[in-house]
Amino acid sequence: ITMEANPGTLTASGLAGYREAGINRLSIGCQSVHDSELSMLGRIHRYGDFQESYRMAREAGFANINVDLMYGLPGQTAASWWQSLETVCGLAPEHISAYSLIVEEGTPFADMDLDLPDEDAERQMAADAVEVLADHGYARYEIANFARPGFACRHNIGYWDGTPYISFGLGASSYMDQTRWRNTRSIENYLKNAASPACLRRDVEILTIESRMEEFMFLGLRMTAGVSKSEFAKRFGVSMNEVYGEKIEHFVREKLLTNSGDRVFLTGRGLDLANVVMAEFLLD
Repeated sequence: ITMEANPGTLTASGLAGYREAGINRLSIGCQSVHDSELSMLGRIHRYGDFQESYRMAREAGFANINVDLMYGLPGQTAASWWQSLETVCGLAPEHISAYSLIVEEGTPFADMDLDLPDEDAERQMAADAVEVLADHGYARYEIANFARPGFACRHNIGYWDGTPYISFGLGASSYMDQTRWRNTRSIENYLKNAASPACLRRDVEILTIESRMEEFMFLGLRMTAGVSKSEFAKRFGVSMNEVYGEKIEHFVREKLLTNSGDRVFLTGRGLDLANVVMAEFLLD
């Protein structure tokens, strides 16, 4: 059972309570070991806060911890990113997530003139993450996720392979019976209708078989193990080749996909260009 945690907000008593309640995995958002980069991101913590939070988590008995790191930050250099990777690896968490910064419309960053690394520099940072983390025993099992043996994130894998999940709490999203929804964000409505879960649902979307096929492909290809042709046929009653054969052959020729036995998966170059490849698996 995983709980997200922000450095600087954790306490020893709180961590003890989480363990007693059954939480056995923490995901802590470090992002960077450089205070200047954390400040630029608007984080409320500094690296020292993260170190203290991590120490307390270990002392509280957490033996399964993920640490989030971020690259492609304004002003970030290859050297500062390398230092963040090496420093966090030195703490020996069981899992590390390495995400690139995405500037979304409507956010404060979108209106700012940012000194972002160029595309080549960001691609090199991604390659550096793979190299450094592999050297420290972390296997890449998903585009942005790395784990020591036996510590791949179960719920992440479930999202990518289409496993049903149900969530609780304000705004929580669920996926069951080919239907996706989120809960109301109103605490008053949530409490009033707590005994009638269907009344809490918002943005209900019943996925068509085409949508499910698309998600099977572009979410499954996030995993380094790729997608299973036999599982595709089992779920949808049609072969993957019938639906996507031409696209798969095209990307195999471009050396972006490997088609081997029952599996189709991204090559190393394909992982670098994953968004381009996965977009082609959307059906008209």
